Amino acid sequence: MASITVNGTPKNTGILAVEIYFPKRYVEQAELEKFDGVSSGKYTIGLGQTRMGVCDDREDINSVALTAVQNLVEKYNISYKDIGRLEVGTETISMIDYQHLLYNLDKSKAVKTVLMQLFTESGNTDVMGIDTTNACYGGTAALFNAVHWVESSWWDGRYALVVSGDIAVYASGPARPTGGAGCIALLIGPNAPIVLESGLRGTHMEHVWDFYKPDLNSEFPVVDGHFSNLCYLKSLDICYNRYIEKLVAKDKSARPNLGSIDYVLFHAPYCKLVQKAFARLQFNDFVRNPDDKQFQSVANFKGIEIESSLDSKDLEKAFVNLSKEEYTKNVLPGLFVATQNGNMYTASLYGSLVSLLGETPSDQLASLAATFFSIKIIAPITTIAKNLNIKNRLDSRVKISPEKFNEIMRLRDESHLKKDFSPVGDKSPVSDSFFGGTYYLTRIDDKWRRFYQRTPHKQ
Repeated sequence: MASITVNGTPKNTGILAVEIYFPKRYVEQAELEKFDGVSSGKYTIGLGQTRMGVCDDREDINSVALTAVQNLVEKYNISYKDIGRLEVGTETISMIDYQHLLYNLDKSKAVKTVLMQLFTESGNTDVMGIDTTNACYGGTAALFNAVHWVESSWWDGRYALVVSGDIAVYASGPARPTGGAGCIALLIGPNAPIVLESGLRGTHMEHVWDFYKPDLNSEFPVVDGHFSNLCYLKSLDICYNRYIEKLVAKDKSARPNLGSIDYVLFHAPYCKLVQKAFARLQFNDFVRNPDDKQFQSVANFKGIEIESSLDSKDLEKAFVNLSKEEYTKNVLPGLFVATQNGNMYTASLYGSLVSLLGETPSDQLASLAATFFSIKIIAPITTIAKNLNIKNRLDSRVKISPEKFNEIMRLRDESHLKKDFSPVGDKSPVSDSFFGGTYYLTRIDDKWRRFYQRTPHKQ
C-alpha cells in the first residue's frame, strides 16, 4: 500500500471501501401486524418499517463479522498482509450477553480475535486494535479509532479495517418489530474518496437508564421506549449545536444551518424516529434564527423552552410538516437499508451510509454530514456502489412467514447457553437460509469453543 502524505501527514483520510452483510431471510412488517393483532399501519406507518431481517441460531456476531470482512477483502482484492489495524464496534460485549444470543459467549475473548482466523494464511499477526463497546455508538468509536491511527505517528502505512455489526432481538411486544441484523466493514486509509472532515465533531455522553441489559438470564434488553426516544432527541440537540459551533469557528460561517448540508444520515432504531430527528434539527435552526422567513409557519413556538419542547407533540408535528420536503430529498435516500432490513445497532448509521452510496448517483454526492461528524465525497464512488449492489441483494432475499419468524425466535431462546451442541436453525437448507459466501455456526463443543463453515459463493 502506497503512503500518500502531505508533510508527513496522511492526506484525505477516510473510507476506501465498504461492504455490508444482512440476512437472506426477512419478515414483512405488514404481515407481522396481522399476526400480532395490532392495527394496520402500526409498524409500517407508525414505525416507518417495511421488512425486518431475521437470523436463526446459526448466526452470531462472529459469523456476520467473518462474512462482512471476507467479502470486502475478496471484492476489493485486498491482501490481509496490508491490514495493520482491525477495530470491531459491536454492542455484543466480550462476556456473556444474551441480547445477542449465541454470540461471543466468553468473558475475555474479543470478536477481533475470531476474525484473526482470516489472517492465518497470510501470516500476518501484526494487527493492532480490539473490540469497542458502548451500545450503538461502538461502531462510530471504532471508526474514529481507526482514522486516528492512520493520522498518527504510529501509522505504518497499512490499511485499517473497521467492522461494526449486531443482531437486534427483542421480547414479544411493541419493541420486537424494531429488530433486525447486519454488519458493515469499512476499509480506512489515505487518499480516500469518502473523507472524514477534521475538527468537526459534536459529542454528548451521559449516564441514563433508557436501554440496558442487566438480566444475564434473559436474552432481551430492558427498554424504556419513550425515555429512549427523548434521550435520542436530546443528544441530537446537543451534538448538532456543538457541531455547528465548531463549524462556525472553522469556516467563519455567520449562520450555518441544514440548508448547507446535502444529506443527513442517522442511526435508525426505526425510520419514523429518524423523520422526527430531522424535524428536530430544523427546530434547532429555528431556535438560533427564529425570525428567518422559512420559519413563519412555526413562529408561534418562538421562545419555547428546549426541555419542554421535547415533549410537545404539536411542535413535533409542526416541524415534521415544515421539513417534509427536505426530509424526502436529504434523508430518505439514506434509509433504504433500514426500511428493508431493520435495526442493526452499531452498524445502523453505516447502513444509512451504504444506502446513500449504493442508491444515489455518484455525480449527486458532492458532500454529506451527520450530526456527530461530517464527511465529504471528493472522488467517484462508482466501484463502491457497484460492489454494494444493494437493491439487487435486498430483492434476492427470501420472505418467511410471521409464524416461522416466531418459531425462529423461540428456537433462539431455547438454544442459549448450550454447549456440546450443533445448531440446526429451523431445519431449512443452508442454501435457503444464507447467501453465498456466508459464514455460519456449525458446532459448539464441550468447552464452548465455536466452529464455523462458509457457504459456497454460488449455491
